[in-house]
Amino acid sequence: MHAKPPSHHRSDLVRIAIHAMAERGLQPEFSSAVERQLAGITATGHSADPAVHDLTTLLWCSIDNDDSMDLDQLTVCEPLPNGSVRLWVAIADVDALVPRDTPIDHHASTNTTSVYTSARIFPMLPERLSTDLTSLNPHQDRLAMVTEMVFHPDGALAGSTVYRARVRNQAKLAYDAVSAWLDGQGDLPAAAAAAAVPGMDAQLRTQDALAQQLRARRHGEGSLEFESFQPRVVFDGERVSAIHLQEHNRARQLIEEVMIATNTCTARYLAGRGVASLRRVVRSPERWLRIVGVAKEYGEVLPNEPDSKALENFLAKRRRADPLRFPDLSLVIVKLMGRGEYVLESPGGPPVGHFGLAVSDYTHSTAPNRRFPDLITARLLKAALAHQPAPYSNAELAELATHCTRQEDAAQKVERQMRKSEAALLLESRIGERFDAIVTGNAADGMWVRLLNPPAEGKLLRGASALKVGDKVRVKLVATNVERGFIDFEAG
Repeated sequence: MHAKPPSHHRSDLVRIAIHAMAERGLQPEFSSAVERQLAGITATGHSADPAVHDLTTLLWCSIDNDDSMDLDQLTVCEPLPNGSVRLWVAIADVDALVPRDTPIDHHASTNTTSVYTSARIFPMLPERLSTDLTSLNPHQDRLAMVTEMVFHPDGALAGSTVYRARVRNQAKLAYDAVSAWLDGQGDLPAAAAAAAVPGMDAQLRTQDALAQQLRARRHGEGSLEFESFQPRVVFDGERVSAIHLQEHNRARQLIEEVMIATNTCTARYLAGRGVASLRRVVRSPERWLRIVGVAKEYGEVLPNEPDSKALENFLAKRRRADPLRFPDLSLVIVKLMGRGEYVLESPGGPPVGHFGLAVSDYTHSTAPNRRFPDLITARLLKAALAHQPAPYSNAELAELATHCTRQEDAAQKVERQMRKSEAALLLESRIGERFDAIVTGNAADGMWVRLLNPPAEGKLLRGASALKVGDKVRVKLVATNVERGFIDFEAG
């Protein structure tokens, strides 16, 4: 049987994504006013302020995706004589080139986030800014907001401070290559980047050791460990050639831990200065008893009141027992916990906290090239450092919190919709083929399955009567719809 050639291409995915963006109140294109403002920006940010530290000689590095061009953060650390570790995290000073209430700022405040689809990225800021003039690119001096932290030998935070600085990225590194090296599976990555910088190997080892310590401490306090299903489409020209799952590896954990530490210290710094801020929270789950019921299906007992430590123990046990189905259990629990949201936190007000991370102080500050709340936080920090009034009133911050939550939710829906359309495009030439799958959901509108290879999800139309969630099943592909992101199977 000859495979039918696909009738859709990458350009169709771009068209579908643009329509999905507009449909959800997101602007897919930049206005002419943005282009005019951009044309007038001719240099990177600079400052003659004597309070801006010169940290350009430190062994800074960035670790990000292979294809990332918008580098928001750099890290560097030094072991101290008593076994403590000093960690610096530098965050791109986007505000230096994007003042408030300018056309570029208006576009960023409308979308509030970059939208990532495989066929095209819709950046929050024009690419000349986000991938060049405000990006912490290698061997370029850049302005940054720096959080300096000292951790005791056991990983507890001894103290932290925030200030402005000039920094220089010494090595642009990628997650997968760094992780393979840390795990002893490969050489120190990119000879020109890391291996050529004396001391970078020891630098990365120290950062990794600290991150693993911080990770262990968080989990000891009840931070939840999920495994999300994150497929990434691979293109061969206009054609979708494969779908790969993104691994949550050791290098990703490194960056995740130091960013959580930075966001916590940023929140505490603003609170200490008596400044209101935007906090990122996941409230204590209202549907906790539903989570208790899910655990009961696996023979586990959770307390009747929300308890992140008990939930983390259950999740860790299930990950060990059944890693194949763990992403599906993760998704169920994440949905029951409810989505993250932005809230106004006023000095002296009741802390809401982040149930999933087991922290009570958390603000988004580490990705101002691609998230508007982080740009807001940077402006609050700069005003506090300069002993100036906050650039946003509490009423404005409360309104922005609601708006950013809504727009981020819209962006995530676009990204989810596009993942479905991308998978449908890959599979549209394979109608009639059979695949191994796992049953992932059973709802009023039908039963859902996830293929093991390629990792794509779809609806089981027929032959599902005796199946339950978690069952392995052989399925036959019967239909796809790229425009709507539908993939249909029957058992057998």
